[in-house]
Amino acid sequence: MRLSSLADYAVVMMSAAARHCGGAARLNATLLAEETGVPLPTAQKLVSRLSSAGLIESARGTGGGFRLARPAAAISLADIIEAVEGPIQMTSCVEGSRHDCAIEGNCQVRPHWGVVNEAVRGALAGVSLARLSRAPIPTHDPIPAPLGEQV
Repeated sequence: MRLSSLADYAVVMMSAAARHCGGAARLNATLLAEETGVPLPTAQKLVSRLSSAGLIESARGTGGGFRLARPAAAISLADIIEAVEGPIQMTSCVEGSRHDCAIEGNCQVRPHWGVVNEAVRGALAGVSLARLSRAPIPTHDPIPAPLGEQV
């Protein structure tokens, strides 16, 4: 499974927005595009989608711009991805709409995809924007000093 570039950019932009005064200050797409390297037209498109999903609030005019609609701790990675890509689904056969699948009539796995989708969504929902916007935590152990040397 791989996120689309658009979903990835949305996560990067939301993380940058959260770092700006905890999301309380008004921002604009131009500022975030410059800071993150996301192309401005893409940043503007994402601001629109994130606003429609209720993740950011926007205001026009002097002093306008946008900010997070709720605290970064209350926005999950799943929320951001779904704002851009729609519901998190590993396969299309669980969404209920018509699709073309050659093995649908005999598929023994189809009834279980809902559980898989919920597990993936649950994992993504467990990662908050606040966590994503913090400085990364080193994931490796420090290299031990050679024997006989003092640290």
